[in-house]
Amino acid sequence: MASSLPRRRTHAPKSSPAVAVIDDILCQECGSGDSPARLLLCDNCDRGYHLFCLRPILPSVPTGSWFCGSCSNHKPKSFPLVQTKIIDFFRIQRSSEPLLNQDARKKRKRGGSLVISKKKRKLLPFVPSEDPNRKLEQMASLATALTATNTEFSNKLTYMPGMAPRSANCPALERGGMQVLSKEDTETLNLCKSMMERGEWPPLMVVFDPLEGFTVEADRPIKDLTIITEYVGDVDFLKNRENDDGDSIMTLLSASDPSKTLVICPDKRSNIARFINGINNHTQEGKKKQNLKCVRFDVGGECRVLLVSNRDISKGERLYYDYNGDEHEYPTENFV
Repeated sequence: MASSLPRRRTHAPKSSPAVAVIDDILCQECGSGDSPARLLLCDNCDRGYHLFCLRPILPSVPTGSWFCGSCSNHKPKSFPLVQTKIIDFFRIQRSSEPLLNQDARKKRKRGGSLVISKKKRKLLPFVPSEDPNRKLEQMASLATALTATNTEFSNKLTYMPGMAPRSANCPALERGGMQVLSKEDTETLNLCKSMMERGEWPPLMVVFDPLEGFTVEADRPIKDLTIITEYVGDVDFLKNRENDDGDSIMTLLSASDPSKTLVICPDKRSNIARFINGINNHTQEGKKKQNLKCVRFDVGGECRVLLVSNRDISKGERLYYDYNGDEHEYPTENFV
């Protein structure tokens, strides 16, 4: 399995209006005026906050206006727990069957089961929750997070006009080569995709935490090597995103020619992967939280990024992975 690769986070322009430039500004959280380059001023009340004192933490200075928690009074509005609205939101294929048909689910579950051998460990498909009402709650939790962040749901890589074309996504350009996903594991990935199109959903719940923001929890036990989700969004050249203020840009293709390096940008279109948080890889306690790996594969001649469990995960456990992997570009030292 390939090593995990980082979310790339580039610095916002130095001319951002949100940067505090007055010497006597103090952080409202820690009371210190140290690290002035990391202090933000609220555009409404003019109070200052360190990037690393905010909860959730901001990795870099945002562009445009910024408002503190007191001024923004941000409370995510829950998505309606109505099956028809959820089906329309996620564009689930309509059928005469209930959203979770018990007999159909059991047949699919048997057909998708895989035997794990010590010689060659295979990826596993996720196992949906059995309770159809609980499943609706899971889907509504993701719809809430996507709506609150003005993000359109997408479960595939998207190629938009003015960005990188599909032809640019060529695994042969990867520096050092890219691992090819096996035929069996590709079938498992396709099974996960087709299950979601029918309304069979991974057993995950998106919750809002005052310290971490939106984050994701396992809503039932998940086995090691289970495909959690694919990391998706708009595909673009890294060179076009050098001054992007998004905090979730993921490496897709690390090309020998830097001008051909591709990234995934989930700020406009994405899925639950956007809300899975990273570990503080500067502390042992932070490293212990990791229960997912971010891996890149050549899937049918196209670079793809998967989030896969790297150990058994208990119900209620939050999902975390290392944003940096074998590179160290993402500032995680202040993560919770």
